[in-house]
Amino acid sequence: MYAVIATGGKQYLVKAGDTIKVEKLVAKEGEKFVFDKVLLTAKDDGTDV
Repeated sequence: MYAVIATGGKQYLVKAGDTIKVEKLVAKEGEKFVFDKVLLTAKDDGTDV
């Protein structure tokens, strides 16, 4: 399963457990952050929008 999220003026393709580097984010390195702009989620058996 993966998702496409939007943050910092960009879109990112992410999977559970991924670590990403995001510009323009007010959080400390290593700190967990919740992304609420999910543009797409996809599973092996289909895609949900």
